[in-house]
Amino acid sequence: MTKADRIMDICLLAGETMLIYGAETYRVEETIERMAKAGGVANVHSFVTTTGIFLSFDDEGKGDMMQMVRIDDRIYDLNKVSLVNQVSREYVSSEIDEQKAYEKLLEIAKAPMNYPPWLIHIASGMAGAGFSYLFGGGIRDMLPAFLAGFIVSLALFTFQDYLKVKFFAEFIAAFIGGATAIFLVYIGLGINLDQIIIGTLMPLVPGVPLTNAVRDLMSGDYVAGVSRGAEAMLTALSIATGIALAIGLFLA
Repeated sequence: MTKADRIMDICLLAGETMLIYGAETYRVEETIERMAKAGGVANVHSFVTTTGIFLSFDDEGKGDMMQMVRIDDRIYDLNKVSLVNQVSREYVSSEIDEQKAYEKLLEIAKAPMNYPPWLIHIASGMAGAGFSYLFGGGIRDMLPAFLAGFIVSLALFTFQDYLKVKFFAEFIAAFIGGATAIFLVYIGLGINLDQIIIGTLMPLVPGVPLTNAVRDLMSGDYVAGVSRGAEAMLTALSIATGIALAIGLFLA
């Protein structure tokens, strides 16, 4: 394997990891270009969308090299984005060589998520309880909002493992969360159904895609910004449809 091939592999692996785990497209492009230039190649050009990475550069006068990577998964773990950025800084400042950088990037890509699923479920429940109280619910509404938020997170993780369509998993999770909130109020565990449902659904709100869409649009990446905005809108539509179905079935 030539040096140019190693640089190509390093840059694409770094970009792929960042894009999968929630980085903005302009940050991915910037990281790729800096790492490629630090490797000594010339005429570096990168183009990143939400579903693919294209990279080309000149292999020391021997000709242009170009590769692309297709991105199918999108998981949000900003800790991995930060770790890749750190490896990029170390490589650009010549603290590590190509082999060490590739090994570190591969380790980051294969590492499990920073937080275990059970902790994420508990945090979702706590967020649901907090938002329920914040939006006008009472103390008695916090427990059912916690339980429903916990169940929503558990359902989302479970169905994402079996369904290829992310939005359908969010739809089912919202439906289960709404049905759980309605049931808990029906048995007298909560009082304000609206506030409980609001708190329950807050962990599903697409905050990271919406924020990235705005940042990409502001940086001039209109294709990525519009596509991320469409993803956020579809997620919001899935959540709204799921909760509307639960209300229509059990409160009509």
